[in-house]
Amino acid sequence: MGLTDIQKKVGQLMVFGFKGKKASPEIKKLIREHHVGGIILFGRNIGTPDEVLKLTTELQLEAKNAGHTHPLLICIDQENGVVRRLGEGTTIFPGAMLLGATEHPENAYTIGVLTGRELKALGINWNLAPVLDVNNNPNNPVIGVRSFGESPEKVSLFGQQAMRGMQDAGVITTLKHFPGHGDTNVDSHLDLPVISHSMERLEKVELKPFVDCINQGADTVMSAHVYFPAIESAENVPATLSKKVITGLLREKLGFQGVVTTDCMEMNAISETIGTARGGLEALKAGVDLIMVSHLHTRHFETLNEILKAIESGEITETTVDAAYNRVMKLKEKYLSWDELNLAPSEVSPEVGSVNHELEALEVYRQGVTIVKNEGDLLPLPLRDHQVLVVFPENNIRMQVEDKKYLNLALDEAIREIQPAAQFMRLSNPPTDEEIEDAVLKAKEFDTVVIGTLTVQDGDQQVRLVEALQKDGNRVIVIATRSPYDLAYFPTIPAYICTYEFTYPALKTAAAAIFGQKNVKGKMPVTLPSYS
Repeated sequence: MGLTDIQKKVGQLMVFGFKGKKASPEIKKLIREHHVGGIILFGRNIGTPDEVLKLTTELQLEAKNAGHTHPLLICIDQENGVVRRLGEGTTIFPGAMLLGATEHPENAYTIGVLTGRELKALGINWNLAPVLDVNNNPNNPVIGVRSFGESPEKVSLFGQQAMRGMQDAGVITTLKHFPGHGDTNVDSHLDLPVISHSMERLEKVELKPFVDCINQGADTVMSAHVYFPAIESAENVPATLSKKVITGLLREKLGFQGVVTTDCMEMNAISETIGTARGGLEALKAGVDLIMVSHLHTRHFETLNEILKAIESGEITETTVDAAYNRVMKLKEKYLSWDELNLAPSEVSPEVGSVNHELEALEVYRQGVTIVKNEGDLLPLPLRDHQVLVVFPENNIRMQVEDKKYLNLALDEAIREIQPAAQFMRLSNPPTDEEIEDAVLKAKEFDTVVIGTLTVQDGDQQVRLVEALQKDGNRVIVIATRSPYDLAYFPTIPAYICTYEFTYPALKTAAAAIFGQKNVKGKMPVTLPSYS
């Protein structure tokens, strides 16, 4: 028996994920038998550029053969910097905070265009970026360097340019996480954050980048699993499920007529409270158009069934479903058509991972990596007759949204490229007391110690490591390989560099700056707090 019109429409409101570098039987079945119209890819789906293009083509063929009127929306979190999904064979581009540190919004446009071109060449037509959260809370565990900075004006300017760049490359963009996830100290992957600011403050800070980008022609907006008591009176109802936020504020007050998507409905703020399937239904009732369920096939089927049951019982009207469906179709009509889609590609465009893209990216890295302090002109270090010890921690996952595949912190390789004589100590994270003692002992043989830090927190052993090495009379240079806020813990360090991300080009640029091979120009886009 064929699908009814309403079943097909509901399928088009879903964005589902799956495991593997080939389309799984379950995802094919969902596209074919339930008309699921959106797919999300993660690092687990990403192989070589050839493999990615084969995968996206396979998914689109499944949809075409199933009679979908438009191609699938295929999306990915390619924010660049610490949150990226594309891997080998593609260009590593700088993330938001490094772009903010360049102080040139046109860099966000350039990187937006280049990112968009590589995505499009791989068959990915929708990017879940840019992040418009204003990072005004140094203790934010989930946004941080994913933001362009702490100023609403800066985030707005850079966000508009990034959005326009990707759109000019033919890729759908997403403003996230509405109405703002910047001032939280809880990760919504793990729990429900609350932002208790007044409406007046939200309009001045959190909402400004969204308002400006909406006025400049935003495609989609992603809701935050964050509770805003100033907007939603019902306790602990996250923005994603709030009609007052999605329909009242975003659609009616701000006039956004485009597509609203949820963040993943399997994040704990939803799955451990109302539940993924029920959450999907409540999001549609609130005015959302696309329901994102990234992982488990059991939850895919539960979500579809929950919504179809609710239509049958009259809990949600066909009018609500039609309104969401029409917005999604309008977006697809603007960006996607079977006529323009090559379903028999012979090879990946040579633009992907090209030298040209790499050089453009490296120039932006040079403009963004920041020498925050250089007392007594400690930098640059001489390349000859100068013994350098590099001490740095193992990387371990800091945010749920980061991809485990790309967590290698290769500070040793980056420095070795420029100073082959340097020696290295890779420590646990956090370093043990024994490792700290070993580092202090070893440092006695060297002229300068370069220490890599990785998102220092209160009471962190990384603080003990830096203090112990500095106390022993060593010349110490610190590279914050991710959070710029690390410096607040080391007020007496003479030389301090921020890379805002541990991507290889960022570390390589910092290494070149340390040894005077590159003139870096970044300025900190956030203010340092004072920690006692």
